Amino acid sequence: MAEAEARLGAGAREFLKALASEQRQAMLELFAGGIELTVGTVAERLGIAQPTASQQLALLRRGGLLTSRREGKQVYYGIDARAIDRSLTELRTYLSTCCPPG
Repeated sequence: MAEAEARLGAGAREFLKALASEQRQAMLELFAGGIELTVGTVAERLGIAQPTASQQLALLRRGGLLTSRREGKQVYYGIDARAIDRSLTELRTYLSTCCPPG
């Protein structure tokens, strides 16, 4: 009987896609310590336009790295530790199945 083929789920793929950009990696560093930031604050700290920051934050949210919440007209972003943990667990499982250490 053939061994089941290892497959990476859509969530883990989005997680990896979100991490593929150096700009998005730099954005994640802004959220260290569990702080929440608005799009405007992220844009200001990174020296980028707000629409660019908004697009990049949306990719990080879709990738399961950030959460967002609305307070009036402001949207606050913060790290989604549980989703990150789930994605890392899926990646570990996938890698140990598809490419076990030799």
